[in-house]
Amino acid sequence: MVSGVKQWLNLFKLRIGVVIAITALAGIAVTPGRVLKSWEIAVLGLAVLIASAAAGAFNQYYEIDLDRCMTRTRRRPFVTGALHAGRGWLALIVLMLALAVAAAALAINPAAALYVFLGAFFYAIVYTVWLKRRTWLNIVVGGLAGSFAVLAGSAAVTPDLGAVALLLALVLFLWTPSHFWCLAMAYRDDYATAGVPMLPVLIGNEYAARVVFANTILLVTASLLPALFGMGPVYATGAAVGGAYFLACNIALVRNPTRPAALQCFHASLVQLALLLAAAMVDSAIVV
Repeated sequence: MVSGVKQWLNLFKLRIGVVIAITALAGIAVTPGRVLKSWEIAVLGLAVLIASAAAGAFNQYYEIDLDRCMTRTRRRPFVTGALHAGRGWLALIVLMLALAVAAAALAINPAAALYVFLGAFFYAIVYTVWLKRRTWLNIVVGGLAGSFAVLAGSAAVTPDLGAVALLLALVLFLWTPSHFWCLAMAYRDDYATAGVPMLPVLIGNEYAARVVFANTILLVTASLLPALFGMGPVYATGAAVGGAYFLACNIALVRNPTRPAALQCFHASLVQLALLLAAAMVDSAIVV
């Protein structure tokens, strides 16, 4: 029973989905306008979560051949055979996405529904199908998937996107490469074996660490900008503390581009994002 639940959690990448749903809630929190009812917030959060789960399942369905080559992914349920990768999964994935988009459109508005769809589309099709096997820009463009979740939350309040929501979407866009390239550094041999052109595979961990550091500088700078557009001291403090910690780990990675340092930097990115989103929602609640 427990094993079966873990397989489904793994297949739908629900931990990632929860994070993406929280970014949508942050988009709601930072956008001035009408106050959403509790059920509307719940519908949007679930729509983003289900759409993300559908995209995550498609990613694993499409990448069975790659997952077999990589230590990190070879225990995924489609690879091990714990779940059979039949065409019925594609029907379920399409149905999940259709229900999520329809729920957002009917309960919220068409703009929010469009962003819910685009988030899943960019991860499943743009990143997984079109870019991942072709270019090191895969995760850069694919990072828009998280940005669309923020925009979905903001559009639920008003289709006219505000400056803070757009800046948070930019933060998510910049966060994804720093986050994922650290993981790719830790599993560089895996990606090389699978033939996936992640940045560390192409230029090596030493140079990749410098690129990550440069990108993280842009990320932290962007994360501080909402303080100039109405966000208060709680947000500014969370962004500054999380950003400083992530930058410190980036500096350590540049000095010592090893697997342990890359993993530490990867986990630091999660801390930075968690502090940022929590601070954004608390700050907005205080202002209200």
